[in-house]
Amino acid sequence: MTTPASAIKDEVRLLIDVQIETFGQPAPLTNSQLREYHYRSEKLKMLCQELNRIGARGVMERRLERAS
Repeated sequence: MTTPASAIKDEVRLLIDVQIETFGQPAPLTNSQLREYHYRSEKLKMLCQELNRIGARGVMERRLERAS
């Protein structure tokens, strides 16, 4: 079973790999490639924020369980 966090981590890894490949190209980036890079950067930021929320929620749930 894939958890939401592991699915997000997989997507983050994929996006990072594409970003690295993009910068590894020998030719200058085209306008289209720059737009795609920016889109991926924004998506990475959003996914990392979601991972932070999932992690914080898990910490709070464990604290509440211990307090009960």
